[in-house]
Amino acid sequence: MKSKIFGLLICLIGTHLGVAQSTDIEQEIKELSTQKWQWMADKNADKLAELFHDKAKFVHMGGTWGKEREVDIIRQGFIHYKNADVQEVMVEVLNESTAILWNQITLLAVVGSNEVTNPFMVTEVYVKENDNWKLADLTFSKLMTRD
Repeated sequence: MKSKIFGLLICLIGTHLGVAQSTDIEQEIKELSTQKWQWMADKNADKLAELFHDKAKFVHMGGTWGKEREVDIIRQGFIHYKNADVQEVMVEVLNESTAILWNQITLLAVVGSNEVTNPFMVTEVYVKENDNWKLADLTFSKLMTRD
């Protein structure tokens, strides 16, 4: 009987620790995403280059490309992510090294010489590599709105 109670106690503690760890990761990913939006607004291509995984993919309304091109686009000002007004954030932690974040945003950006505002659902996939979170995928899905 004592071994059953001890086993149950161990299971409960393990479950509690797993939930707490998941919550900590969720908060860390939310904060990292917020920081990413600020770096994009500030055109801080160097910080973004550190954050982006070397094999990252970026999916925009105008196409899909990798890290080098995305960093160059930001550095050269071809896209200036002026402000991401975040309305909703959801995070799903798959394991201690993979998390997915969804942002519902209204993005004010300058594309070429045109200032545009679009509603998006943005998917961000983060992977942990050498104790650092890296952005492996950033996908913009334009939302249809009713006027």
